[in-house]
Amino acid sequence: MKKIKIALPVFVIGLFFLMSCGTNEVEQAGDDFLKEHVTWLADEERGGRLVGTINEADAANYISDHFLQYGLIPAGDEGTYVQQFKLEGPMVQAMEIESQISRNVVGLLEGETFPNRYIIVGAHYDGQGMGGTISMNMNSEPALHYSADDNASGTAGLFYLAREFAEHPPQSSVLIVAFSGEELGLIGSKYFVDEMEISPDSVLAMINLDMIGRLENNELDIFGTGTSSQWEKIIASVETDSLEITTTPGGMGSSDHASFYRAEIPVLHYYTGTHQQYHRETDTADLINYAGMEKVLEHVESVVRTLDSMTPGEIDFQESTDPRGNVRMRSGPTLGVMPDYTFSGEGFRIEQVRPDGTADAAGLQDGDIIIEMDGKEVADIYGYMEVLNTLESGDTISITILRDDEEIDLEATF
Repeated sequence: MKKIKIALPVFVIGLFFLMSCGTNEVEQAGDDFLKEHVTWLADEERGGRLVGTINEADAANYISDHFLQYGLIPAGDEGTYVQQFKLEGPMVQAMEIESQISRNVVGLLEGETFPNRYIIVGAHYDGQGMGGTISMNMNSEPALHYSADDNASGTAGLFYLAREFAEHPPQSSVLIVAFSGEELGLIGSKYFVDEMEISPDSVLAMINLDMIGRLENNELDIFGTGTSSQWEKIIASVETDSLEITTTPGGMGSSDHASFYRAEIPVLHYYTGTHQQYHRETDTADLINYAGMEKVLEHVESVVRTLDSMTPGEIDFQESTDPRGNVRMRSGPTLGVMPDYTFSGEGFRIEQVRPDGTADAAGLQDGDIIIEMDGKEVADIYGYMEVLNTLESGDTISITILRDDEEIDLEATF
C-alpha cells in the first residue's frame, strides 16, 4: 500500500451516503447481514471471483461501495479504495492470466486518539473461478466454484467489523483490507506488505479471516498465537460465547497472514476448519453457518478492542512455527517449506524453510531451488507436488538443488 492518504472529498461523500442510505443494513441482524453478503459474493453471477477476471473486478466494486457506505476512508491508489497490481508467477501462468491486473481493496477507519498506530484486519475475496489447477477436482471438467466459505465468509466478516467499528470507533486506526490473488500464492497480500509505507513498528497486529463460515460444535481454530508473547493472554481475557478454541503458535501458512508474519508483524488467523467442499464446486452459500460466523466475528472484534488499549511497545513480535505443518495440505508427508509462488524460473524455489522440519534436517535453505526429487525432474511447483503425492512417511529420497548456481545433492527422510 502506498502511503496512506485521506481523500477528504470522497470521505465526505461517503459520510453523506452513510447518513442517507437508510437504516436497513445498519440495523440488520448480524446473521442476516452476513448471509446477504455471502450470498451475493457466492452467487453464480460472480463466476467464482477468479483473480484477474471481470468477476473479481465486479466483487472489488461491491466491496468498495460498501466500504464507502460504512464511512471508511479510501486508502488505496490515488484517493481510491483500490490498490492495483500485476499478476505474475507459475500458478498465474498455469491459470493463463499472466500480466493481467488485479486489485486489493483498502479502507481506513482513522483512530480517534492514536491515528498513527494501526490494526490491520484482512480477508481475501478472490475465489477459484471455474476450478482447474487450483481445484481439488483438478482432473474434472471446468465447473463453477462458488467459493462461499473460501472466502466470501471472510469478506463478509470485513463488512461486519467495518459496520461495528464505524458505529463505535476505536482509539487506534483500523485498516480493513480485502486481498486478491490469495488463491494463486498470496499475491495481493505480499504486494500490500511490500508497498506499505507505514512502519511495521506502528502496526500492532494483523488479523486474518479465511474460511470462518463452517463452525461446527463451536470449534474454532486460531493460528499465530506464538507470534507475540501477548496473544494467549489476550485470547484468554476475551469472552468466548461458548466457543471451543484451539490455538496454534505458527505464523506461517497458506493464507494472507503469512505475508505479514514475514514482515515481523504479530498475526492471528481465524479459521473454522476444512471440509469436503473445500476448493470444490460444492462450496456454496447455503452451507454456511451464519450464526456461527457472528460468534467468530464477535470474538475478533473483542480481540481488536483489547489490542486497541495497548501500545506498540506492549505487543511484541516473536518467531513461531506450526509443528503440525500446513493445515491445508493433503494428508501425507510434507517437506516443511514455504514455496516462492512468484518464481517463474525452472524448478521449485523455496521462500522459507520451516525450522525443525524435514527440509531443515536435510540441509535445505531459504532460496534453494529444487530441480530433482527422488530421481524425477522438478520443473515447477506442480512437479514438486506430484513427487510429494507419491511418498509415504518413512521414505528417504534424494533431492538435487541449485544454490548460488551450484548443484548440490541432499538426502531427505520424511
